Amino acid sequence: MGSASETVGSVPEHTDVIVVGARCAGSATAIELARAGRRVVVLDAAAFPSDTLSTHLLWPAGVVELRDLGALERVLGSGAPRLTTALAAGAGFEIRSRFPDVTGIDYALCVRRPALDAALVATARAAGAEVRERCRVHELIRHDGRIAGVRYRDHDRVERELRAPLVIGADGRASTVARLVAAGDPHRSEPSGRDCYFAYWTDPHEDRRQIAAQWREGPLLGTAFPCDDGLMLCLVQPPAGYAGRGPGAAEAAYRAAVAGIPALHNRLRGCERVGRVRSATGLISWFRRSSGPGWALPGDSGHFKDPVTAQGIRDALRYGRLLGAAAAPALDDPAALDRALRSWAWRRERECAAMYRWTNRLARGEAMGPLEIELYRAAARDPRLAAATLEVMSRTRAPSRILDPARLVVLTARAFRNSRGRRGDLVSQVADEVRGIAEGWLQRPAHLSTAQQSPNR
Repeated sequence: MGSASETVGSVPEHTDVIVVGARCAGSATAIELARAGRRVVVLDAAAFPSDTLSTHLLWPAGVVELRDLGALERVLGSGAPRLTTALAAGAGFEIRSRFPDVTGIDYALCVRRPALDAALVATARAAGAEVRERCRVHELIRHDGRIAGVRYRDHDRVERELRAPLVIGADGRASTVARLVAAGDPHRSEPSGRDCYFAYWTDPHEDRRQIAAQWREGPLLGTAFPCDDGLMLCLVQPPAGYAGRGPGAAEAAYRAAVAGIPALHNRLRGCERVGRVRSATGLISWFRRSSGPGWALPGDSGHFKDPVTAQGIRDALRYGRLLGAAAAPALDDPAALDRALRSWAWRRERECAAMYRWTNRLARGEAMGPLEIELYRAAARDPRLAAATLEVMSRTRAPSRILDPARLVVLTARAFRNSRGRRGDLVSQVADEVRGIAEGWLQRPAHLSTAQQSPNR
């Protein structure tokens, strides 16, 4: 006969929604569902606060999502400074601009994941969601062709069964839920041309702690984002394969890339590194099939972009929140729920497609081309154009409205005059931009028709 704990663990529980993963996408989804009066159980293998491999800049639109979820005051309690100014420099040109206002928010934030995720978990609990920590899902329950629950091991390693009409896999790029519903292979993907290395530094330069900065030097890209606890996130993205192999490769690649960007190296004077270099290599941007009978994949589990444009957390928060809003009124009707999930997945792909393409271009790991140099040159002289580029990052302006046909013609003519030795590069870059504009006008996201298929039995 089994122990008492094993007997209790064998009795199935029931709830309205199970959310696997309590970080950005999972907490956002749970908050919205709980606010709608639904019973939500969130399962996460971590104990909070805890860290995870992630960069974590939030443009103003991302801060808006924190506000709308009711988490902003808790996040601001971390002490992260309000980043009111953006700086971007490359090819001898420097663009500096205040962040534009997005529905009352005119600053960015960079908050390390232990503080950010703990604030989101606390907000989810305050909204009425039950968050169970140190619980690892290992199996999905199926009934009549639908996902109907999970089996997991709790913090005492007791196996438990939890049933619900909806299981949400907010468990990251290596999603267990995505794998178990056979949605692990993306239907649209592109490998990044950059690797990512980052570390934290003390930051005694109070006069610079309101500036989010990025520098380009040849194919190298580096950033300095002041964050909580008086620290600064310093990230570099050299071309893929920049590092060697073996112990110490990430450290060597990081040091070499920082040294190869003089302005970034200068920003770090007087700063002291705290902790080790972290790395993310072999990155692939994707869209996965993100809904099916009784399941959905918000956050990185369903859609991931290279960190070069710092969009992941904003999208996890926004589309987690929208998933909760879409699912809450439909949970009692399986057909209505499936329609709501398909509509949500379609909306995310449609709304994220332009930024996905823009991100993939910036992630190519190449030096700035003639057309991009002319864009920097123009934005350095024109404050309105500089502000417009920040609106793209905050998702209030489409990328196609920066290099629209009229501006493309003007910048191409200027680049032709100023790049006599690189006109072949110019022709290639202009052709690429024209393709991008055409995609923005003509291409529609591929409909996830396979989302209607039943999960494997």
